[in-house]
Amino acid sequence: MNLPDHTRVLTADELDRLELHLGGGTTTLELTDLAADARVTLTDAENTPLAVLDGGRATAVKPFARAAGPHWDPALRRSAHDVQGRVRRSVGPEGDVLAVVVDAAPTRDELDAWPAVTAGADAVLVLVPAARRSPEPGVLGAPGLTRAAVAVAETAAAAGGPAATVVVVPWAAGSGALGADVARAYGADRVVRLADHRTEETRRRLGALASRWTDEVAALYPEPVAQEVLRAVEGARQEGTVVFFTGLSGSGKSTVARALAAELDDEGRHTTLLDGDEVRHHLSQGLGFDKASRELNVERIGYVASLVAYHGGIAVAAPIAPFASGRARVREHAEAAGRFLLVHISTPLEVCEARDRKGLYAKARAGQIPEFTGISSPYEEPTDADLVIDTSVTSVEDAVAIVRAALDERTRS
Repeated sequence: MNLPDHTRVLTADELDRLELHLGGGTTTLELTDLAADARVTLTDAENTPLAVLDGGRATAVKPFARAAGPHWDPALRRSAHDVQGRVRRSVGPEGDVLAVVVDAAPTRDELDAWPAVTAGADAVLVLVPAARRSPEPGVLGAPGLTRAAVAVAETAAAAGGPAATVVVVPWAAGSGALGADVARAYGADRVVRLADHRTEETRRRLGALASRWTDEVAALYPEPVAQEVLRAVEGARQEGTVVFFTGLSGSGKSTVARALAAELDDEGRHTTLLDGDEVRHHLSQGLGFDKASRELNVERIGYVASLVAYHGGIAVAAPIAPFASGRARVREHAEAAGRFLLVHISTPLEVCEARDRKGLYAKARAGQIPEFTGISSPYEEPTDADLVIDTSVTSVEDAVAIVRAALDERTRS
């Protein structure tokens, strides 16, 4: 058996494509800059091997890391193989399965059109394209879109229409509309896009939403004054925030940080996620793991986070940050730019080891990884943490809620 030629760290969009492919949603996996006959180990940003790509087809190695939010609910985020099998068993080989793609916030038009759209179907799949990458500001993200789709399905069920099953489909941002081939892989005979059933009047009104406030300012003020008012609003800077997670490898800090960032993004708050492994790959590539290199890595993260906060955004950072001195410098930078919240993910070492998807703790105990935090290098537990959360007893959803409550309290103060 030939070993893979090299390793490829996947972007968020590529992770979406890989998840869809491994679940049976696509027959081949196309990644840029790779030869068609290459054998490549595909990893996430934490360098966890997920699959081996060989000749355009991928074979799973380890499961994907899951985050929080409705679009990560295992009952909704099911593979094409699973959904197709279940829906076909429910309607039989001759049954008509309709896929309704919900890729934009449904309007009243679409709800009114639902009975006509689904008429004659024996079963309805409500397919929700969900991207890992954050949407553009003002665009409904995967969590909100999933909640909206569930609400539509529940409304349809209450009205006595055909059974509707919501399915979250991993879908890379910028991939265009979810089409018939993918819908067919999920078991559908035909597919419609719900947003195509909007009236022209609704489309016009939606298009005018963005300019309505500007139009009102123009109507209320003389032109020179209106320009000054618009300029003042555009130049206004809200106070930004740095949420800084620290904890051992495997503690759950990255999972909670990603879930928090996704939730804030979904609410239209400008959020930048600075995950420790991803920063290592991009911002701090080439740094070692001695104390000086680790301190420099954390200082770089803190500096970038403080720039985000200075411009009114929210920076969510999740490095290990094992040393108190490095965390103190991050706090100094952040508080000069806005608010700062230090969150210690205090999950016990033995739990972190049991969770280890990459086998790093075992290698560290065997002496194969020098200066590994918690084994051969110390972790200085924070004495100044604003929040302390143990994810062995607190769910990701509850952890996010705790951080959100603290953020809301600081915003009010």
